[in-house]
Amino acid sequence: MSAAEIRTRAAEWLERREREDWNEADQAALDAWLAQSPANLVAYLRVHDIWERADRLTALRGSPPVERAGWFASAVFKRTVAALITVAVVSTATAFYLSRPREQVYATAIGEHRTIAMADGSQIELNTDSVLRVLNNGAQRQAWLDKGEAYFQIKHDAAHPFTVMAAGHRLTDLGTEFLVREGEGRLEVALMKGKVRLDAADAWMQPHSALLAPGDVAIATADAMSVARKSTLAIANELGWRRGVLVFKYATLAEAASEFNRYNREKLVVADNAAARLTIVGTFRDNDVAAFTGLAQEIFRVRVEKNGDEIVISR
Repeated sequence: MSAAEIRTRAAEWLERREREDWNEADQAALDAWLAQSPANLVAYLRVHDIWERADRLTALRGSPPVERAGWFASAVFKRTVAALITVAVVSTATAFYLSRPREQVYATAIGEHRTIAMADGSQIELNTDSVLRVLNNGAQRQAWLDKGEAYFQIKHDAAHPFTVMAAGHRLTDLGTEFLVREGEGRLEVALMKGKVRLDAADAWMQPHSALLAPGDVAIATADAMSVARKSTLAIANELGWRRGVLVFKYATLAEAASEFNRYNREKLVVADNAAARLTIVGTFRDNDVAAFTGLAQEIFRVRVEKNGDEIVISR
């Protein structure tokens, strides 16, 4: 959807919320729409702010004596003011958009792997089902990992450090090769070479910070950050996707299935706890679900059944 269409949809949601027949199902549908995209949430909040300002202006005008007429006049007035404010906001936003540096947006589909070569000599590898925005105009070198996983090989420039924003945190390159994986409010950073500084984006709220060295793996959420050491081999296994493989070292079947599901539209479902807790060691092509399920059948004697777009594994 275009930005204008998203704004229109946001206004429609707000208008529906004012109706007397608004119910839990409607709220669930709104929540789902807001969760679909950050753009939906931003548009909704902006239109909501405009709506409230229109409400305040309506109150200042006073209420007409007839209730029904009052509601109609209020609604018409509010929509008129909201439209005028929207025009002003859009005009200002358009001017800002045209004057600001442009970001390049890169995205991968499920199972796709993409390498992005930057003009400054840096290289970024984007894993399955990921979205990355990059601003690199010499003076500014910044990326936003909005979804998924990426491996960064950054050409160091002390005068213009490269920063990556992901899951409410900022990574600042100090001559670095590092992995970033974002998902469900959790950020994982694994450092291969050089140094990188990891900070909370809102340092005044969450002051946690760490300077990572090769072999460090940081896990960060909105509330906490931890750093552990891993062997070069362990980190290399996490980067198996760069050569199209998934490496499992005593991973549970549930963990392995979840990882396979990131790369394939046909989804693995582990149906019970007994099967989920079984552990597996092996290296598989990321799209070879049949090899994985075949090995699980042979070793653990589990049942594997096809059910539409799902493959169900059970004891």
